[in-house]
Amino acid sequence: MDSHTITITPTTNEAIIKFESNHFLVKNESYEFKNIDDAKPSPLAQQLFYLPFVKTVYITQNFIAIERYDIIDWSDVQDEVKEQIENYLNSDAPLLNIESTQKKVPVTVYAEATPNPSVMKFVANKKLVVNSTEFKSIADTADNTLARQLYNFPFVKEIYADENYVSIQKHDIASWDEVTFEIRSFIKEAIENGAEIGSSKHEAGTVKKEGENIELPKFENLDDVSKKVVEILDEYIKPAVASDGGNIVFDSYDENTKEVKVILQGACSGCPSSTMTLKSGIETMLRDMLPGKVDRVMAING
Repeated sequence: MDSHTITITPTTNEAIIKFESNHFLVKNESYEFKNIDDAKPSPLAQQLFYLPFVKTVYITQNFIAIERYDIIDWSDVQDEVKEQIENYLNSDAPLLNIESTQKKVPVTVYAEATPNPSVMKFVANKKLVVNSTEFKSIADTADNTLARQLYNFPFVKEIYADENYVSIQKHDIASWDEVTFEIRSFIKEAIENGAEIGSSKHEAGTVKKEGENIELPKFENLDDVSKKVVEILDEYIKPAVASDGGNIVFDSYDENTKEVKVILQGACSGCPSSTMTLKSGIETMLRDMLPGKVDRVMAING
């Protein structure tokens, strides 16, 4: 199994912080433990209650949230708690000693058009994936996953999943008017029966085109301008394209040519308006916010 990496995320309540994993911890359930006796179903929660400042432990989806007593500040202990949780999750010890039963979970799914006429966005009322995932073909999918099942529809070309939605790009053999209801119903039923989207054989953001994957640079290894570009994309661009069922990923920056290369995913890939978005939106913003550093933005796929 892939190892868990924990990220510390503050909440609106300063007494509570979330320790988010890059994998799901529990599906379709939420657990709240008020004390060490209450936490008997979870050895990890019981272990956490040995810390004198722990008031309440919540376990749901891909995170563990902890509420503290006011005897300490989170800044003093959060790194140690993160390490403790990460070590436990990466051991062979069970998170929960609860018999899980397969059960249907009420799910709603609605279809939403995107600026790309070939792509429809199917939005659920629950979290579907922890990490954004792209499937360029059936070869990228794993057995017994929703992504593999969707490729049984001959008109499905590419799939992109993020948070609570799935964007599907189709071939021209069918119109969305003909197939939207069928796909929406299929996704709804599959999720209700516990189907998972599944992991791609490529990490999200590393696929340029079918059969060609790349290794993206790690943020900490980037130069200062590249880091600024990534931060601008994350803060100003990604939320907008995500609402349209797509994603944009930083690939590289050339200091000599002052050119930024990006990878387009989901509804952004192959979208007729993507060139205009790059030029009039992203390129203009990067020029204005990084004067003299960026002259051009190019998509290396899509």
